Amino acid sequence: MIKDLYKEGYTQNRELSWLRFNERCLAEATDPGVPLLERLKFVSIFSSNLDEFFSVRVGALVGMKALKEDRIDNKSGLNTARQLKKIYAATAKLCRKRDEIYKDLKKEMRREGLVEVSYEECTKEEKEWLKKYFLSTVQPVLGAQIIDAHHPLPQLQSGIVYAAALMDYRSSAVLALTPVPGFLNPFVRLPGKKIVRFIHIEDVISVHMESLFRGARILERFKFTISRNAAVDIGSELADLEDYRVRMMQMLKKRKHMDLVKIEASRRPSLQARRYFERGLKTADCTTVITDLPLNRRGFFSMDTLIDDPAAKQRLQYPPYVPKLSPAFRYKKPLFAQVQKKDVLLSYPYESMDPFLQMVREAAADPAVVSIRITIYRLAKRARLVDYLCLAAENGKEVTVLIELKARFDEQNNIDYSEKLMESGCNVMYGFEDYKVHAKMCLISRRSGSALQHAVLIATGNFNENTAKQYTDLAYITANPAIINDALAFFRNMMTGVLDGRYRRLLVAPVSLKQTVLDLIRRETAKGPKGFIMVKLNAVTDEEIICALKEASCAGVEVRMIIRGISCILPEVKGKTENIHIRSIVGRYLEHSRIYVFGKGRSEKMYISSADFMTRNTERRVEAAVPILDKDIQARLHDYLDLCLRDNVKARRMSSDGRYRRIKENGELISAQDELMRTTPGSREVIQISGTVQSAHKGVIFDTRFEKPKKKTGKKKPAGGGSGKKA
Repeated sequence: MIKDLYKEGYTQNRELSWLRFNERCLAEATDPGVPLLERLKFVSIFSSNLDEFFSVRVGALVGMKALKEDRIDNKSGLNTARQLKKIYAATAKLCRKRDEIYKDLKKEMRREGLVEVSYEECTKEEKEWLKKYFLSTVQPVLGAQIIDAHHPLPQLQSGIVYAAALMDYRSSAVLALTPVPGFLNPFVRLPGKKIVRFIHIEDVISVHMESLFRGARILERFKFTISRNAAVDIGSELADLEDYRVRMMQMLKKRKHMDLVKIEASRRPSLQARRYFERGLKTADCTTVITDLPLNRRGFFSMDTLIDDPAAKQRLQYPPYVPKLSPAFRYKKPLFAQVQKKDVLLSYPYESMDPFLQMVREAAADPAVVSIRITIYRLAKRARLVDYLCLAAENGKEVTVLIELKARFDEQNNIDYSEKLMESGCNVMYGFEDYKVHAKMCLISRRSGSALQHAVLIATGNFNENTAKQYTDLAYITANPAIINDALAFFRNMMTGVLDGRYRRLLVAPVSLKQTVLDLIRRETAKGPKGFIMVKLNAVTDEEIICALKEASCAGVEVRMIIRGISCILPEVKGKTENIHIRSIVGRYLEHSRIYVFGKGRSEKMYISSADFMTRNTERRVEAAVPILDKDIQARLHDYLDLCLRDNVKARRMSSDGRYRRIKENGELISAQDELMRTTPGSREVIQISGTVQSAHKGVIFDTRFEKPKKKTGKKKPAGGGSGKKA
């Protein structure tokens, strides 16, 4: 750690930098160029981002404060208490801004014939209809209860909306509450055809609390949701459990009992109501946010279901975009053989992940394939990739899966998948005690005569089939012998618990990635004004890298950075970072790819990586960066970076005070994401893989989605080789 770095005047606090990034997300909700329903989604994104920020980052600070670990943040000089004070103040301001934005959006919705109403705004007939709807459809699925000496406060869960009421019930004042079931439609559309009038289900439940408790008289009613501290240490009291999966399951149970860090409520509860919570919950270091917004903002993603007019629905949303099939492949021929001849780059979400999935699927069925090795961090809830890996294992392939159970908020999903993979015969590993395996790598090995051929995919983002349509990421597929040798060594080291293995081409954290990045920055620094550095990242917090970049700037090196989120380094500070320029792009897709470029011309070194320039990535995770050796792919990535730098629609420039400012429009308006959707070559068709794949060991045949096994019928195919079905 560099002592008193904040005194240099070119760094800022990580948490406050993140809040400014989240404000950028909220700003998208005010952009008239963004369709109305998409702007509502940005209100939801801002809110869910904030919930996770409190659970993880604020939770960690609260934990430090409780342990009296009064650490000084080296980038701002703030101790723990002052950081929390500034976070709470900034959060309150942002939430007030969010509420004002939502009021404006509701006015626009009304002009579009989409009218959100409160219960008080409903007509007498609508109220009667709502009561019948509540009694018939809602009340039977509610789990309402009172809170008293015989009915203790239940275990409240993060992210669940609760309707609560203080009421006079059986001659005493009691608190009553019920969770709002997540499976209920968040909107109740009122009768009528001309104008869409709707009320939120949480409001319907709140106004009908009397119906749940016969004879009750409501004194006050409110709705609320909580965020618990999610910063759980699994290495202390759980360390004696031998099975790592069991330890993770115990950690998830413990998380449900952690202290509260945030309560968001529709109104401030009275002192009498608050006492019920204070007795049952630890709220000493908890901040309260009062909001006029509905508390279930996930519902904003399904607002289109209220609209009947197809033209209006189309006008109020982004035009649909289907990721294209990369033109690098000929899809009627085996993809593995094509990778042996040329490197391929897939660029999500402009290109589809399907070619990679097809490679794994083909490998599962190919008798010559001997092994598949893969690292997994996050997966879709319904992952075809897992089905293909299971099928490969059932077909006798050696399938090794290193699945990271510590992927925050995906732990249960990964536990479930690890069990499924093991049941199918995959060799499943969980990584290291103190290091998350965050690298994204898949290695396929195939017998060719007496030799083995290999193909490896190394990516910047997860093997998640859903986020590949929402996040910008890169996947590099190659059979380059030098990279293959490193990939083989990487999996060998992971399987034997070796963190400090040696690699010739790959940069692997925590071994060589950070040191190589520092060496390359210093190499450019030595060139002075002829030096050049360009990086695209999600965040920059690593102090040594920050200091090295500052030294490069002082030497006259041109440093261009495209940083979506946190940046603890401040750009354009006179005499310090005046040659560092930072841009951030927030748009339809979440910018997630990481690209490093050092130098120009023959001396250029270009990498794509799973790692940001954050201490957690460079020192406390297993990460991988792969050099881009193919000249055509290098040129393609340069074009991509150049387009991001020319963006003057969704990009913002960071100033020396850490704030984002619009880029002056010079001539043509350019949105990098829109341009890439428009210009990326390829087919919009979905890969259709004909026929079926037979499992050699289970005696069943799987269809193309591998959802259900089909028993063999023994029937012969009709003459001509057709499917036997009519056209």
